[in-house]
Amino acid sequence: MEVLELARWQFGITTVYHFILVPLTIGLSTMVAILQTAWVRTGNDKYLRLTKFYGKLLLINFALGVATGIVQEFQFGMNWAEYSRFVGDVFGAPLAMEALAAFFLESTFLGLWIFGWDKLPKKVHLATVWAFAIGSILSAYFIIAANSWMQHPVGAEFNEETGRAEMTDIWAVLTNNTTLVAFPHVIATAFLVAGTFVAGIAVWWMVKKSREDRNHADLGMYRTAARFGAVVMLVSGIGVVVTGDIQAKLMFEQQPIKMAAAEGLVATPVGPAPFSLFTIGNLAGDDPDSVHHILEIPYFLSYMATGDWEGEVKGLDELQEIYAERYGAVDENGEEIEYRPNLAVTYWSFRLMIGLAVFSAALCVAIFWFTRKGRAIDQEWMSKLALISLPMPFLAASFGWIFTEMGRQPFVVAPNPTGSDQVMLMTTFGVSDATSVGEVATSLVAFTVIYAVLGIFWYRLIQRYASEGAAHVTYEEPSDDSDRPMSFAY
Repeated sequence: MEVLELARWQFGITTVYHFILVPLTIGLSTMVAILQTAWVRTGNDKYLRLTKFYGKLLLINFALGVATGIVQEFQFGMNWAEYSRFVGDVFGAPLAMEALAAFFLESTFLGLWIFGWDKLPKKVHLATVWAFAIGSILSAYFIIAANSWMQHPVGAEFNEETGRAEMTDIWAVLTNNTTLVAFPHVIATAFLVAGTFVAGIAVWWMVKKSREDRNHADLGMYRTAARFGAVVMLVSGIGVVVTGDIQAKLMFEQQPIKMAAAEGLVATPVGPAPFSLFTIGNLAGDDPDSVHHILEIPYFLSYMATGDWEGEVKGLDELQEIYAERYGAVDENGEEIEYRPNLAVTYWSFRLMIGLAVFSAALCVAIFWFTRKGRAIDQEWMSKLALISLPMPFLAASFGWIFTEMGRQPFVVAPNPTGSDQVMLMTTFGVSDATSVGEVATSLVAFTVIYAVLGIFWYRLIQRYASEGAAHVTYEEPSDDSDRPMSFAY
């Protein structure tokens, strides 16, 4: 392998691992804040127990998320130095805002929340967890703004003397229409992940307790958590569908070849384009006659892409010619530039992103039905459904991220079809000239091993504390007594 391939694998592995953790922190921080708000307003101990229980799981997840996120910054400067040189003036601005404003807000108020349980007045302490939740959402906004600029560069121009993209309008970067569409989709996904997480664990405990004792005192508490998670799943699930539809149409305008790749649409269809559920054949695109769509939904791809049930969707072959004419047909070595993304990855990641969300939908419907009129769930199969559903939205979010990034290839900064064509960068030109195959291979192996170990620790900690359940806790009024035990009891 060459440096480029190794660097791409390394960035893919570390980023996907990091992105598994991020959505849970974003969604769960707000859900914990809502639970604590319910406790402050009602004084009901079940909300305090749930706040502490899910708050402990949130802390574990947040700690691992921070540790794995720091590595991304180093990769920009080392493996992707040429990319950083080209986009640094633009890409660095939202990243700096994320670190100086959002992450500062996040980490500072998380610390106050952890250590302030018996030091701060109730309402002030409640404000700290809300500040943490807002910080995590704000952090997501700046990161998405940076990534959206790579998908659709605006507010910048190419300087021929320096060979770099230079910012001309920071406001245009922060209000990029790609950002404004992607941000609500990512946030809705984060709440779907967190809602499934909260509900799945609560259902598992409800089944366990009800089979031990049908009148167990904790059943009401876990029922509350399960229905709370189900409400979040319902609202966020609708949000994911609506924002996903809007995002698909914008993606078709900005990156039509990504939409064609998501469908494995080699040739431009005559008439309305169907959406395939399953396809066989050579998805590499070099043997169009071998590609067969087995199950199709007529007209649906046309609607997804254009909003018109009979809208035209161009195939990959035609788009390859259009891209070659506009951005160049051959590279510096005289070889043909392949503008078609990896079809197998984009086609299946797009379907896995959508399909795996079905588990959350099934769990949500089951919770509403079996917990109606004050009932508690005691069916064993519900316990299994809850456990199976837990990882599914995590995987769906990760496949969505893989689709977004792989579908942009061969560009690391995709060209803006309505902007300056010079503000673009192919991935092959973004890799650093100063790193060797041995160096990147060594760091790839090291990060993969370290992340695997961290993944095992994360899973074991989450499993351990989730299996302990919501402990009985006693709230102590704020005090200045220095002899009292520390409030940090996690």
